[in-house]
Amino acid sequence: MPKSKRNKVVSLTKVDKKTREHKNLLMKEVQENADKWQYCWLFEVASMRNAHLKTVRKLWKDSARMFFGRGAVMAKALGTTPEEEHRLGLHKLATQIKGQVGLFFTDTPPGEVLDWFADFQQPDFARAGNVAAQPVTLPAGPVMQQHSDPPEPFPHNEEPQLRRLGLHTRMERGVPTLDAPHTVCEEGKPLTPEQAQLLKLVGVRTVKFKVALRARWEAASGETVQIEGKGIAANEQGAEAAEDEAEGMEE
Repeated sequence: MPKSKRNKVVSLTKVDKKTREHKNLLMKEVQENADKWQYCWLFEVASMRNAHLKTVRKLWKDSARMFFGRGAVMAKALGTTPEEEHRLGLHKLATQIKGQVGLFFTDTPPGEVLDWFADFQQPDFARAGNVAAQPVTLPAGPVMQQHSDPPEPFPHNEEPQLRRLGLHTRMERGVPTLDAPHTVCEEGKPLTPEQAQLLKLVGVRTVKFKVALRARWEAASGETVQIEGKGIAANEQGAEAAEDEAEGMEE
């Protein structure tokens, strides 16, 4: 009997697998940049957001090249042993490529790079799984939207959503109102999906996207210099980093 075509399962999403050719191309690009620039920095990101990383790339597009994600490919491109390293001393940097890290190639003097990244921090909304860096409590009275300047009360049609997210509100003159303060989150505890959504809804940004420089390789000497005190704390790393890696290694 012929096979029925009616019950055929059709996937609505399709992700192209990274082929060996694609990986080899990425390795080649990393090696070409190692040949081109004076410095190669190893960095990690706090509260990863693709939009903010794109901003960094845009601001440095004429004076640097950035690769992020796919650590195994980057490490192999640089070479993890003295025998395999692409250039003198690169294996010392390659062996540190673990987890959500990236490479930043540039000729800009180290002092300027350190100062720039120390100043570049972008506030953003926390996501579920992030550890709350601070307690957040909504005061009694009208529930306010912090997005507005000045803050405005929520409209009446959004009260059902506020109640679904855990707020015990009542309507007062058409405005969702709290009779008592409501604790949204406590410092040091992971955020639930409801807490993260509520923080975003009221407009409270509790995390900061920032780039921490961990080490620097110098082409002239072949030396790798560790950057002390610049790492990302565990509560800043966030559970969302893995999903952002899917964008790939470079712009």
